[in-house]
Amino acid sequence: MSAYYAVILRRSALLTAPVALLMIVLGAFLGGTKGLLGAGLGVALVIAFFGISVLVVGRAAKVSPQAMMAAAVGTFLVKILVLIILLGIFQNSTAFNGRFFGLTVIVCVLAYSAAQMVSSMRLKMLYVEPDKDR
Repeated sequence: MSAYYAVILRRSALLTAPVALLMIVLGAFLGGTKGLLGAGLGVALVIAFFGISVLVVGRAAKVSPQAMMAAAVGTFLVKILVLIILLGIFQNSTAFNGRFFGLTVIVCVLAYSAAQMVSSMRLKMLYVEPDKDR
């Protein structure tokens, strides 16, 4: 994995962590134990999803840019399908608060995506390699 990609991922995770903590605290405060459990499961799902994406896209980046793009789109589709299946399975669950689960997932994904976008814009990277002969 390139150093550029690793820096963006690290910064995005660090900027998303306070948002995840806030969602867990809100879940506990507003929803009690079930809200805490729902928010905690939501954070765990987001961590698992983005961790898998980092591994798969990182491996594909070593092959080629085209493989990296295919891996990113493929993992995105798989994550969406798994999320739909999980929401369908746990739709009527009384073990945890499903609203805090869904809200936490959405907020953490949006925070991670926004942090990734901001980090990409701020990080200065050459996209044209200078000629070594000059």
